[in-house]
Amino acid sequence: MALDGITLSLLRLELFKELENAKIEKIYQPVKEELVIAVRNRGGNKKLLLCARAETPRVHITNLSAENPKQPPMFCMLMRKWLTGARLVNIRQPGFERVLMLDFETTNELGDTVTVTIAAEVMGRYSNIILVGPDGRIIDSIKRVGADKSSLRQILPGLKYQDPPPQTKTNLIKEGSAAVIEAMKYSPRDIDATKLLQEVLEGASPLLSREIIHRAMGGVSKPRSELTEQDYANIQSQLDQVAEMIKDGQCAPTMVALNGVPKDFSFIELGQYGTAGQLRSFESISEMLDAFYGEKDAADRMKQKMSDFSKLLTSRIERIERKLCAQKEELLQCKNRDSLRRMGDLLSANIYRLEKGMKNIVLEDYFEENCPEITIELDTRLTPAQNIQRYYKEYRKADTAEKMLLEMIEQGEQELSYLDSVYDLMNRARTEAELSAIRAELAEGGYIKSNLPNGKRKQEQKLPPMKYLSSDGFTILCGRNNIQNDKLTLKESRGNDIWFHVQKMAGSHVVIQTEGREVPNQTLFEAAVIAAYNSTARNSAKVPVDYTTIRNVKKHPAKKPGMVIYDNYTTAIIDPDAALVESLAEN
Repeated sequence: MALDGITLSLLRLELFKELENAKIEKIYQPVKEELVIAVRNRGGNKKLLLCARAETPRVHITNLSAENPKQPPMFCMLMRKWLTGARLVNIRQPGFERVLMLDFETTNELGDTVTVTIAAEVMGRYSNIILVGPDGRIIDSIKRVGADKSSLRQILPGLKYQDPPPQTKTNLIKEGSAAVIEAMKYSPRDIDATKLLQEVLEGASPLLSREIIHRAMGGVSKPRSELTEQDYANIQSQLDQVAEMIKDGQCAPTMVALNGVPKDFSFIELGQYGTAGQLRSFESISEMLDAFYGEKDAADRMKQKMSDFSKLLTSRIERIERKLCAQKEELLQCKNRDSLRRMGDLLSANIYRLEKGMKNIVLEDYFEENCPEITIELDTRLTPAQNIQRYYKEYRKADTAEKMLLEMIEQGEQELSYLDSVYDLMNRARTEAELSAIRAELAEGGYIKSNLPNGKRKQEQKLPPMKYLSSDGFTILCGRNNIQNDKLTLKESRGNDIWFHVQKMAGSHVVIQTEGREVPNQTLFEAAVIAAYNSTARNSAKVPVDYTTIRNVKKHPAKKPGMVIYDNYTTAIIDPDAALVESLAEN
């Protein structure tokens, strides 16, 4: 993430152009370290977001909505007192520091026109939002910094506001690209060119430094001692281009994502990620920041929710696996039950030879050829008849236990299969709505507690199946969760539709809607690829996928969501293909 000083300087021009003379209508503080200022000017109503969170500090116009607390925090009420009705007259930035000074013209209690400033400091863990009065003293800040936190710069009400300590770096606009190159050449540190450029160039982030070196040196970087005059000339040329963009206020806001997750952004086009990154261009820096942080926050929320689900499901799965292991070991012990009955029969046939107090007896085993001798252990406290009954009782107990264990093992394996399918669906979920549907499914199954009052059921957002269109024009539907799998397969499909599922693995149900037409082999192949890709075998090769007509698919006796039985099927061996699946997707 690279909201550096240079990007902030371009954002300053953009914001002032959009918000000049804007009047503050309302101020909100949706979360602890974030302000939203609703303003209005000739361009209409807009919302300015100021965030001082260490992980995501920023300033930009936003279109996103946030839920506000019923009772506004004290800092929010103070901001309203000073700034409601004020007009934005200027936005300043000291050099290329990561600070924007927003000057508002307002009227004080005496009716005099005064200027009140919001200092938005976008500096990682040192980020802050500071309200500065007409006399240059701090009225208050969203994060107070006392002497116990910083001995160099305190931020407390009543203190004189001081700019952050200046950087001892070269300013590209004031001193020019030649001065930056000189600073690189005469640096005492023989470090990589990217790090060196970042150390000497004021307001440059690691991302911007990497991009300049990437363009100048063809994607290769090397230490200062190995840089040639041609390398320096190429770097200076790139710096001149950046300087021109800054002077003209021109930029090409670009965001890069890796595997669909926002990774970085800049005011220039990014080439350093090559084909690994997915680039998106925007009309403005504010639009880019709004999209980046909005999507990143959504991705972080997804990650957190998936982490919670993962812990829950992993714990439940491990518990079932341990239970199954113990039951199977116990079942093995039950396999010896026939020997217990034989012992009882042998003792019964030789009861006349038994006496109370005997520890064991050696008898001829007439169940075996040649009647070998066998030693049978006895309980000295029991009578002969009681010893015989003890063996028969152990036999009956083992016989009953085997039947119960077989039933419990079958139920446990069915539940394990179901939870494996839920775990797979969770890992493939792409939206919060999909995770919410999975949560509702688990709550309905009693695996987690519902956060709703007893007897009430949340009206879930209608979530349609994933939809694909085959090369031959057939609609292919794919379930997003187990309840949807059931609905798609058992209720919404017709007898001639064709159903697909990976063999003996967790995965989504996939259905080709035939509409009475004969399905070509290419469509069958594409549906099988979709089924393989939307399963636990997504990253495997040679995946067996079963397919049959819907009429051959029935609900599983276990009645767990998404579990079915089927017959008269054909198996295809498929390699999952993400590119093909993406090309066929319609939503």
